[in-house]
Amino acid sequence: MERKIAVEDGLAPVKEFLRNKGYQVVGMQSGQQVDGAVVSGMDNNMMDIQNVVIDAPVVNARGKTPQDILQELESKWLH
Repeated sequence: MERKIAVEDGLAPVKEFLRNKGYQVVGMQSGQQVDGAVVSGMDNNMMDIQNVVIDAPVVNARGKTPQDILQELESKWLH
């Protein structure tokens, strides 16, 4: 079964890398159930309003390569 990963907008290289590795990539606002999520690490939420709830591992992409991000996700799926 193909895992589905939500990736924040602005992380095109990560999206492309994950797709090339056989993962289904969706947007953060898709409303779909996902197996993991990747966020940019940038805080654009000035009012601290959270409107996305994800019951899956979340990886902060800041300072990481796409390979690092996938390795962290896969590690979290094992635990």
